[in-house]
Amino acid sequence: MTIKRLLVPLLVFTTGLLVLVVTAGLLLFPSQQQSAGKVPIGGPFRLTSHEGRPFTEENLKGRPFVVFFGFTHCPEVCPTTLYDLTQDMAALGPDADRLQAAFITVDPARDTPELMKTYLSSFDPRIVGLSGTEEEIAAAARAYKIYYRKVPTDDGYTMDHSATLFLMDSKGEFYGTSNFQEPEETRRAKLRQLIKNG
Repeated sequence: MTIKRLLVPLLVFTTGLLVLVVTAGLLLFPSQQQSAGKVPIGGPFRLTSHEGRPFTEENLKGRPFVVFFGFTHCPEVCPTTLYDLTQDMAALGPDADRLQAAFITVDPARDTPELMKTYLSSFDPRIVGLSGTEEEIAAAARAYKIYYRKVPTDDGYTMDHSATLFLMDSKGEFYGTSNFQEPEETRRAKLRQLIKNG
């Protein structure tokens, strides 16, 4: 009976000590918490560039980059976003050469590499257009957690999709977001910060 009476307080003390050690560890080493809490956006994909060449996430690594999903028949958001990005890159001057940008279609049925090449000729030449099969596009969309769907119209269809610019660091890890509704000063400040820290 005496041994049992001693074991209960000893067990409570040991458990309390273990909780104290774990809590102290988390407070003393917060970097481990942060690394475990990385935002799971981005990842492997295999697509085709507007030049007709195979293109994966590895082609983007090494420099910070921007990823935007859209489609060439988009009436407003996509051309506005690409125009803004073109203007932003011009405003960045030589620093823009340290940045990459990818425009991934959500409408691979119409957006062939050839059409993407023609479409992107109106924007900054450093923006690469990416297309692929339905499955390849779906895999890239899952990696970036974006939403898209085909919406029937009287004369065919359009695409509903997320309109976010994903800012990724040189390792391909999520850094932040931007969008066409932000003031240009905000967008450009984010790009400068990405280039500086990427």
